[in-house]
Amino acid sequence: MKYTDLFSEVEKPARYAGGEFNLPDMKKPHRIDFCIAFPDIYEVGMSNLGIQILYDILNKDKDIVCERCFAPWTDMGNLLKEKNIPLCSIETKKPLRNFDILGISIQYELAYTNILYLLDLAGIPFYSEDRGENYPLVIAGGPCVANPEPFAPFFDVIIIGDGEEVSLALARIVMEHKGDRTAALKEISKLDGCYVPSLSERKDGYCITKIKKACVKDLDKAQYPERPLVPNLEIVHDRPVVELYRGCYAGCRFCQACFFYRPIRIRKKDTVERLTSTLIDATGSEEIGFSSLSSGDYPDICSVLGSVYDLCKRKNVKIQLPSLRLDSYTPELAETARKSSLTFAPEAGTQRLRDVINKNITEEDIDRTMRQAFEQGYRSVKLYFMVGLPTETDDDLSGIVALVRKIKDIYYEISHNHFLNISVSSSIFVPKPVTPFQWAAQMSREETDRRQQFLRFEFRKMRGVNFHWHDPFASWLEGIFARGDRSLAALIEEAYRHGAYFDGWTENFKKDIWQECIDRLQIDTEKFTGSKKVMELLPWDFIDFGVTKEYLANEYKLALEGRTSPSCKYHCRGCGAANYAQCEVQKNG
Repeated sequence: MKYTDLFSEVEKPARYAGGEFNLPDMKKPHRIDFCIAFPDIYEVGMSNLGIQILYDILNKDKDIVCERCFAPWTDMGNLLKEKNIPLCSIETKKPLRNFDILGISIQYELAYTNILYLLDLAGIPFYSEDRGENYPLVIAGGPCVANPEPFAPFFDVIIIGDGEEVSLALARIVMEHKGDRTAALKEISKLDGCYVPSLSERKDGYCITKIKKACVKDLDKAQYPERPLVPNLEIVHDRPVVELYRGCYAGCRFCQACFFYRPIRIRKKDTVERLTSTLIDATGSEEIGFSSLSSGDYPDICSVLGSVYDLCKRKNVKIQLPSLRLDSYTPELAETARKSSLTFAPEAGTQRLRDVINKNITEEDIDRTMRQAFEQGYRSVKLYFMVGLPTETDDDLSGIVALVRKIKDIYYEISHNHFLNISVSSSIFVPKPVTPFQWAAQMSREETDRRQQFLRFEFRKMRGVNFHWHDPFASWLEGIFARGDRSLAALIEEAYRHGAYFDGWTENFKKDIWQECIDRLQIDTEKFTGSKKVMELLPWDFIDFGVTKEYLANEYKLALEGRTSPSCKYHCRGCGAANYAQCEVQKNG
């Protein structure tokens, strides 16, 4: 039986069929076979901009053919095991183990067991030390490489930082040393951003070989997919996207992306306009997105969106923006990207706690923004908060309830005869590497559950408010891996072998398996979820992210004092990231 024979037996065979519109030439003469794998299903992976960028760059190289593979859903995975058929690429149905390079993008901690799921279905040994010349070089990338140690033993190379340039350089080295894995790894280890665990020096269980993050210095000149694949079925974010800029001005102390992706680099207005026009023509999409960590902070965002508004209107294309910061909202901005609802993330319910996390928005910002939105006719609002932030008290929880009630009151003051729908989501704070809160303790599951129950009880009493919350156990597990060390690779393997995978999917998450494996391996979880001393050695300290540890430590000190730091939008605050590339802040001022 062939791989394609299974398609008629599974849900959504379009996940595996390939042949999408704008597919690159898979038959061109080439020297390297590269496969990008994503440890989640097609609908999630095809929504990932980083995958699209790397796929486009690699296939534009005359010597490389790059294919894709996404984690098959459980029905397909079970069939592959039952029929003893190896996992294959989408484009040519080539077994993953026959590629020269297999790159896996790791976006979130609960995907770690799916790394092994992919390798298992592909017939590739889990550990780098067990793979010889007959297997592909297995590399990792994505945001989770901010702390790669829990999954480091599974990979030959881990790319830390921007992948656009270093992925090509890595592929060139593999071409020159094909058939000599050892020589290739030695050369790859010399590249900025390339961490080769097997060649790293270790002391007391910690890596001490310094790795400098890879960084695209000029984003405006970087290659960008102008003819992206058009998916075979509806995906999570079903639209082409223009990345406005990389990095973030805000400096929220809980946000890993804010610090990991510094320095701030923008795409110029004319580049954004050109890409918008090109993407609309190349995809036929009815909607186009503009992506960044905080799109409202793009320099003169209203002018940029205004310049593409007429084009989109002529072609009947909607403009989509992600959630806006409350202090960057303007009626003009909201009108350009008109939607049925607005999304904001106050994160905390009181000004005191917003100051602790450096969420530089005030009660006045909230009041002004809500009034402007409701005056424009918006009748639906999505609000995002966190539970368990450092120094949080019950008064801060009550503040969330009071803030939602205040928003309702503002609405009914402006619009007397219409019903307001408010969706409140409460995530759980997880201390992440490369943030000022990387030293903070994570709240216990029991206390987190108590606080969520308080909010559930209060919001049940409010008409028109829908409350959504995260699973405390899942967030606790996320926290263990976020600040874990290399010893946790054994836990990942143990959990996978006992049936844990697709852990990011509620219906598949098996708490009992994880707890049993943690108990069986006698893992001290407090080591990873408890508070840290500011200058103690951390598993990821061997990586130079640009942002210095001293800067993060000072921000943590300010947080505990309840003091804010101004946005770096107009003044460089000396975090260190500008040493990697000329930061947009420096160019402007």
